[in-house]
Amino acid sequence: MKRLFTWMALALFFMAGCRVSDVRDMEVRVPEMTRDEDVQKVRAALAQLGGVDHEKTEYDAASRTVRVWYDSMVVAHKNIEIAIAEAGYDANGIKAIPSAPAR
Repeated sequence: MKRLFTWMALALFFMAGCRVSDVRDMEVRVPEMTRDEDVQKVRAALAQLGGVDHEKTEYDAASRTVRVWYDSMVVAHKNIEIAIAEAGYDANGIKAIPSAPAR
């Protein structure tokens, strides 16, 4: 009986250490995002990514920033920046990729 409780306690200890998600937020500077059309293109680029909370993501053309909430266990912050760059916009330190194929 002691062994059973020991094994159960050990199993619970290890299960508590497993992460299911790691929600984070980041701000992406998008200098060329000045119009509603630009916001829609950036929104469409991020819509292709899993792990991004699209309802919480904030697009601000006035400040030329996007505040993205994402699960880092699903998508990396660099993938978010690259998706925006592939849409034709600079994203933080990543330069725009104007000849990216249409998604």
